[in-house]
Amino acid sequence: MSYQADLARWFAQLHAGAQPLLLPNPWDLGSARLLRELGFQALATTSSGFAATLGRLDGAVTRDEALTHAGALAAASDLPITADLENGFADDPQGVAETVRLAIEAGLVGCSIEDYTGDPAGPMYCMEHAVARIAAAAEAAHAGRVHLVLTARAENHIRGNPDLADTIARLRAYGEAGADVLYAPGLTAIDDIRRVVREVGRPVNVLTVPGAPPVRELAAAGVARISTGGTLAMAAIDAVAQAARELLDDGTYAFLEPARAGSALAKRAFAPPAAGAGG
Repeated sequence: MSYQADLARWFAQLHAGAQPLLLPNPWDLGSARLLRELGFQALATTSSGFAATLGRLDGAVTRDEALTHAGALAAASDLPITADLENGFADDPQGVAETVRLAIEAGLVGCSIEDYTGDPAGPMYCMEHAVARIAAAAEAAHAGRVHLVLTARAENHIRGNPDLADTIARLRAYGEAGADVLYAPGLTAIDDIRRVVREVGRPVNVLTVPGAPPVRELAAAGVARISTGGTLAMAAIDAVAQAARELLDDGTYAFLEPARAGSALAKRAFAPPAAGAGG
């Protein structure tokens, strides 16, 4: 627990650096080890990427499955691991708080909770209820020796309601309710991102989506963290599909050259520690 608490403090400190924390989202243990080998300082799970490893779409993973997956990454890594826990796998504040408590027990140092209901007919929790859910999550996240870094997500911009004023109001309220990091996936206009950073009063995460500004512009705007969501997992799926199509359609093997490079990287990333090595 002491090591986990230290790791959580370090993860929180990574949000206050001169440059944004680049937070990629591995989808399995191998991709987590690969990203560590490449030099990233912290990792986040991806709900869509993990679901894809099970042959499912985003939103089709249970709480137990998500926490077991995230806990396995945390147990196998010396990096801070934060988890995408969707809407907390519960509608009521008590259920969300229990999910956060289980995240701490699983060895995580952070998690995100979103305000999407899961129902396309009524996608967003009303403000009062959404804030109550984050308040309960924050209380659970910060009650013990491990100060879990809680990220609150306002889903407007990827759920058909690109209302910046409402998004900012939600994020501010979530920060006041105790969230440590604020996140509105789908923002792309740099002026909108600057406004969010200026007005919400907490570290802000931005998602890499088509049209998003490059890292240098987000850094200049004061963004604290940049995450990839499921995009790395989907890029990997596309790479496999392209290689397989080449074999199926053309009967050629150009994919062997990138496969050779990938094999070399895997040997470095997956090799057991040398005898006597620390870590």
